[in-house]
Amino acid sequence: MENDRYKTILVPSEETLFKDRNSKFFGYAFPVLNEEDVKGFLDDLKKKHHTARHFCYAYQLGVEEIKYRANDDGEPNNSAGMPIYGQIQSFEVTNILIVSVRYFGGTKLGVGGLIHAYKTSAQITLEASEIVEKTIDILYQLNFEYDMMNKVMRIIKEKNIEIVHQKMELSCEYTIAIRKKDSDTIFKIFNHLYKVTIKILE
Repeated sequence: MENDRYKTILVPSEETLFKDRNSKFFGYAFPVLNEEDVKGFLDDLKKKHHTARHFCYAYQLGVEEIKYRANDDGEPNNSAGMPIYGQIQSFEVTNILIVSVRYFGGTKLGVGGLIHAYKTSAQITLEASEIVEKTIDILYQLNFEYDMMNKVMRIIKEKNIEIVHQKMELSCEYTIAIRKKDSDTIFKIFNHLYKVTIKILE
């Protein structure tokens, strides 16, 4: 895997169900970009499964700087969140939240049983998800006058550049996404173009 590529999901997974001795584990995967996203999906699930006992989850955010969290939500220490996080690592996905909602079935599973159940729930949820590969992109803003439009568009087409946003008023403003490994080259091309300004967007 090239170092400017990563795997993630773009849409939530279908609900999955894993059963072990009458306990039910409903699994979900969601695409997330920040902790507010995580909180929003957890709140929704708590409304949906308002009689469930445990909402165990793990998430990972970021591509170059990784941030993650694993939560056992009342289950014994490291018996739920970490097994779920282990599956995020083994599928090599990021910007993802995986939740396993447990309904207790009356029989205790023990720590080993819980680890197995949460790991399996996360695994079948990831298998049910549509995992896509994306590139790490850098965003640039281009500003130019209309008379430069053809030149700019020629480069965009030639280099197969994605336009994320465009604003056409008295002059033109494009936001373009460039794959990280090509970003310096593309920056130089536009930077040398007369009457076109390019700047990086943070």
